[in-house]
Amino acid sequence: MRALISVSDKTGIVELAQALHALGVSLISTGGTAKLLAEKGLPVREVAEVTGFPEMLDGRVKTLHPKVHGGLLARRDMPEHMAALEAHGIDTIDLLIVNLYPFEATVARAGCTLDDAIENIDIGGPAMVRSAAKNWKDVAVLTDAAQYPAVIDELSAHGRLSLKTRFALSVAAFNRISNYDAAISDYLSSIEFDESAAVPARSEFAGQSNGRFVKLQDLRYGENPHQSAAFYRELYPAPGSLVSARQLQGKELSYNNIADADAAWECVKSFEAP
Repeated sequence: MRALISVSDKTGIVELAQALHALGVSLISTGGTAKLLAEKGLPVREVAEVTGFPEMLDGRVKTLHPKVHGGLLARRDMPEHMAALEAHGIDTIDLLIVNLYPFEATVARAGCTLDDAIENIDIGGPAMVRSAAKNWKDVAVLTDAAQYPAVIDELSAHGRLSLKTRFALSVAAFNRISNYDAAISDYLSSIEFDESAAVPARSEFAGQSNGRFVKLQDLRYGENPHQSAAFYRELYPAPGSLVSARQLQGKELSYNNIADADAAWECVKSFEAP
């Protein structure tokens, strides 16, 4: 089994790589991540060694290469795919660990320049994530450090990841890419471009707004008993909003319960004193 690791946020990555190495997984990595793993005594091949092509353009081009994407996208159940890999000297990649350049955190900082924002738009990372997630039957893709422990536990117990796990990781990966692209669109659509301004002015209302919502629960019914409904929250909910509340007792909620609770909570919030 081969794993390709390319992360911006290195939280937990050394421990993950150590666990993978102990399980006999070969490690491939990029730039700073490869250096970190090598410093920890782990045997790791740099992507440039695999592709036979150096990283270039200040790291803008590292993994955009057939020896990476071929290894991720090849279907193991199709002889013609495997024959193509063999003909071109491409090895399969079975596990991809990627997190993306911190675009959201960058543009949230006061004084963020347009140049800083643009340089934090990841290209190679999302491309690899999409390749691996598309080929989820053969490749597992990890996009969040919170996924590491469960994946190691399953690999340790069974020697492989189940189709159910790989599919869930694929869904999480596509969700991450969707949210990432939406954040980029929200930011760029809000800019009032002025070539003389390093820090661009931003409109209060962006030219395109990309809502991102996460389901909290299915509801007992909608506004009327014959209707179905679910309760969603924004990806980044406002502090103190109803979606951060926890139900302590009582039966499953309906749409009307949520609407009434929200109205009551907003009413209470309007008072400055108890």
